[in-house]
Amino acid sequence: MINWDSIDTVLLDMDGTLLDLHFDNFFWMEHVPREYARRNNIPEQEASEALLARISDNTGTLDWYSLDYWTAQLDMDLPALKRELRHMVSLRPHALDFLKALREGPRDVVMVTNAHRKTLDIKMEQVDITDWFHRIVVSHELRAPKEEQAFWHALQALHPFDPSRTLLIDDTESVLDSAHTYGIAHLLTLLQPDSQRQKRIDTRFPGIHHFDEIMPGAPRRMAT
Repeated sequence: MINWDSIDTVLLDMDGTLLDLHFDNFFWMEHVPREYARRNNIPEQEASEALLARISDNTGTLDWYSLDYWTAQLDMDLPALKRELRHMVSLRPHALDFLKALREGPRDVVMVTNAHRKTLDIKMEQVDITDWFHRIVVSHELRAPKEEQAFWHALQALHPFDPSRTLLIDDTESVLDSAHTYGIAHLLTLLQPDSQRQKRIDTRFPGIHHFDEIMPGAPRRMAT
């Protein structure tokens, strides 16, 4: 699946890739609607439907990922609500071993995340993996989400890389599409970003279940 001799740079997403997406899905689909319903004295189902409609309108934009934006829109302290559930933040299986193996090798390792900086900080308070990266890049600080070509051009200016010798691992297909358009040659997705949901079977990019399937130096095997 991966010829590591052809990779100089590894770009890694955070949520749903290195971290279990269950935290985020639970937060936005259960915790926030429940609190919104309580504060506005409306049924939880009504709150959930209203929030889903508002959030869907912003899918793939910087606002969609911004805690500041949604804190203002919903009049709720979302960073505080996230901290209430901080204990739920967890690494995906073999993620730490994978990061260690990468850093022991010759490759440049960069986190590229659409998560808001406040979200990143909260999660790293619980599971600090920052030392395993040569650089951490937050899309808000480049003023474009990974779904847009502007992100990759800004990343190239900030942290030069050869797209033909770069691997991006990300659980979001629209991001992988954008990276493919930019020219990143090696693209990989996760088949089960949320450990509490069923494994995806309809991905358009090569996928793995866990990182032990692509460990540098280990025999390669396809996910089943």
